[in-house]
Amino acid sequence: MSFLKAEWRKLAMANYVIDPEILKKYVPAGTELDLWEGKCYVSLIGFMFKEVKLLGVKIPFHVNFEEVNLRFYVRRFENGIWKRGVVFIKEIVPKPALTFVANTLYNEKYETMPIGHKWEENATNRETTYEWKKQNQWQSFKVVADLEQSPIAENSETEFITEHYWGYAKVSETVTNEYEVTHPKWQQYAVQSAEINVDFGLVYGSEFAFLSDRNPDSVLLAEGSKITVEGKKTLKVKR
Repeated sequence: MSFLKAEWRKLAMANYVIDPEILKKYVPAGTELDLWEGKCYVSLIGFMFKEVKLLGVKIPFHVNFEEVNLRFYVRRFENGIWKRGVVFIKEIVPKPALTFVANTLYNEKYETMPIGHKWEENATNRETTYEWKKQNQWQSFKVVADLEQSPIAENSETEFITEHYWGYAKVSETVTNEYEVTHPKWQQYAVQSAEINVDFGLVYGSEFAFLSDRNPDSVLLAEGSKITVEGKKTLKVKR
């Protein structure tokens, strides 16, 4: 049985090309940075968790909720293939119980904050907004996009960002947690504009403060799908 079953919906993604040296200390043992056309990315992502079941059971008041995270991309070579995955700098959710379970069982970097979302449609576009509050300061990420979905092109930057099916969490310099995430290939909404008002230094740490003054290199909006998160595997890596 999968550890978690849910839907991820309306994934807004702002992607920044950064110096890989910034991420060096966050890379879990046994993995290496996964680059696209030689470029290293971090992504700010907001989305909705819906219809959440933990070990097949819906937990009252924890079925539908928002998440905002900052993540980067790694890969691990095993049994002759590259397993492409993500590592989270921080994941923000509205419920303390979610933070406790994820941090305790998966050694993730969850933090509980007030968080909300707004989805609106009109005759010409859709607006998808995620807002969260850190130390009494509201942060926001809004995307305006087309109404209709379209396929994600093969070998594109969008495919690179969305097609990572493993999660990795650094436990120590020699121990890494690994878990699989399953979902079908997603559809996207062509983005018309985006507005990001985030104090990256406040929310994610001083080494990411420079992102507050940068425009993202790309912005995506994916519809999402049903997903599963499988049980973790602990990797012990010889240095």
